[in-house]
Amino acid sequence: MSLFILTFQLILYLLAFPIYVLNFIGIWDKIIKKLFPALLFRLTEMYNKSMEGIKRDLFSNLSYFENASKEINLLEIGCGTGANFKFYPNGCKITCLDLNPNFQSYLSKSQTESDHLKFEGFVVASADNMTPVPDASMDVVVCTLLVCSVPNTPKVLDEVWRVLKPCSFHSRVEHSTFWNM
Repeated sequence: MSLFILTFQLILYLLAFPIYVLNFIGIWDKIIKKLFPALLFRLTEMYNKSMEGIKRDLFSNLSYFENASKEINLLEIGCGTGANFKFYPNGCKITCLDLNPNFQSYLSKSQTESDHLKFEGFVVASADNMTPVPDASMDVVVCTLLVCSVPNTPKVLDEVWRVLKPCSFHSRVEHSTFWNM
């Protein structure tokens, strides 16, 4: 059994060796930041097809959070390629935030397919340090497939709390299905 494990470890080390070399010379990060958005863009369509019913249900009550002018200022952190855009209600004003600036070109393609939304901008920042986003400026913050990969989840939640507009949230939640997601 131990010979099998040693052989398997050796194979893994050999497969990973090019990554170690690229990381050592300092170009792995640049390569992965360019490849990951391209890969994710291709996988998004397949992912949305398998999750369509669930996402429609999860985002169905976003209109409940409209502000006084019947708009929703929505911040999507870790927006990636814009996989959630088609599930947002008409007239949403969206600010996209992602740490990887290479997502912006793929995001632009998704924006052209989402003419029911208003795009406010793309912010390159970390989810745990969203200082470019003003305090109390958002009605809703959406984050999918991100919090499990950030190094400081409590800091991300502090930032979300900071950018959300104050409201009588607790009285709204009592009458909402929002938390049943």
